[in-house]
Amino acid sequence: MTLVSTERLHTGKVVNLDRDTVGFPDGSTGQLEMVRHPGASAVVPLLDEPRSADPRVLLIRQFRHAADDFIWEIPAGRLDPGETPATCAHRELEEETGMSADVLSRLTTIFTTPGFTDEKIHVFLAHGLKPGKHRREPDEFMEVHTRKWSEVMTMIRNGEIRDGKTLVGLTYVECFRRKASY
Repeated sequence: MTLVSTERLHTGKVVNLDRDTVGFPDGSTGQLEMVRHPGASAVVPLLDEPRSADPRVLLIRQFRHAADDFIWEIPAGRLDPGETPATCAHRELEEETGMSADVLSRLTTIFTTPGFTDEKIHVFLAHGLKPGKHRREPDEFMEVHTRKWSEVMTMIRNGEIRDGKTLVGLTYVECFRRKASY
C-alpha cells in the first residue's frame, strides 16, 4: 500500500487521529483512520536473576478506564520526543516502581494493534534492581506488588493478567530467558 494523502482529524495529549488515503495493491484507493502514537517502552522488572528457581517480579495493579477494571501490568510508558526506548524503559521503571536497574536488556518490539494504530512498544528485561523513589505522574494511581515467578505464570494461565504488553513481556522471558534458547 502507498500513502496518497493524510488529513489530521484530531491532535491530542497522547494520540493523534489521521484519515489516510492509501493506494491498495489492486490499484484502487481507500481511506483508513489511523491513531498515531509516539511509541512506548515496557519493562519486566526482576528482583532476582532471571534463571533463578523462582525469581520475584514487580507487577503494577492499576485501574484502567478503557478496560473499566483493575489491570495487572509491567511498568511502561510513552516515549518522550527524541528519547531512546532504553532511556524510556529506565525512566518508567523508576517513575512507577521506585527502582533502578543495573542490567536492562531488550527483549522484543511489538505493534499493539496494527489494524488502526502505529503504536510500537519496546519490551525490556531489568534485573539488578536497586531501591530509589518513585516519581509518578499526577494521573498515575497504582500499587506495586512483588510476586514469585510461579505465581505470575499461574496468574497468566488463570486469565488474571490480561494486558497485552505484559503477557508478551512475561511469556517472552519465560520462553527465551528462563528456558533454553530455541
